[in-house]
This record gives sequence, C-alpha cells and structure tokens, in this order.
Amino acid sequence: EQKLDWADLFILTTNPVGLRRDHVFPKLPLPLRDTVETYSAELKSIAKILFAKMAIALNVTPEEMEKFFDDDLVQRLRMNYYPPCPQPDQVIGLTPHSDTTGLTMLLQINEVEGLQIKKNGKWLPVKPLPNAFVVNV
Repeated sequence: EQKLDWADLFILTTNPVGLRRDHVFPKLPLPLRDTVETYSAELKSIAKILFAKMAIALNVTPEEMEKFFDDDLVQRLRMNYYPPCPQPDQVIGLTPHSDTTGLTMLLQINEVEGLQIKKNGKWLPVKPLPNAFVVNV
C-alpha cells in the first residue's frame, strides 16, 4: 500500500537572480520580497563561512572550496506546511529522501517533529531546536 505526500510547499529560487521566475517574484508583496532578499543574503554569508571551515578541515584553501561551489551556487528558499489530514494513516508528510546538495540549512520554526536522519538503515526523528539551524553537509 502506497502512502502519498501530504504537504503544501512554496519553493522560490533566490540566487542567482537570473534563475528566478520573473512572473512570480515581482508579484510577491514588497515586505516579503525584502525579507526574502535579506534572509537569502544572510544565509549566503553563513554558507561562505561554513565552506571556509570545511576547507580547513579538508586541508584545501578557502578560495579553492569557494570556487568549487560558488560558480554553480543555486540558492532556494523552501517552506513546508503540513496541514492536518483527515486520514493520517494513508499519508506521509514528505517521502523519505536525502538532500543531494552541497549544503542544506534548515530552520525549524516550531516544535513539530518532521526531520529525520537515517542511521544504521533506520529513519530516526530529530527533536527540533526552535529557532536553530540544522546544517546538512
């Protein structure tokens, strides 16, 4: 028996600007656009710091690490909402998956458990830390 995804998603490419969908971004309310711009710029700054730290751990220069990622850097903002479901036994929030990007920064804004890690072949829940980032490398 197959379980179906049960979630509402909003995914917005923020960088590079040339990959934005021109028919969507300008139609967002100005306060949201400003917030998205600021938030994505801050996340990019954090990513550069993390890449520099990774470079040290890998014994390469920060410039080499930045060059490896910066040319192909695509930044997306994804918001997930999991509404109540009348038949929860027939659905799953999102199908189990692994992020295939170089770096994922996840902000869990509430205490709803949804993030899981795979350890020894089993998916285990991660207890949310409100207002903290979870970083997947």
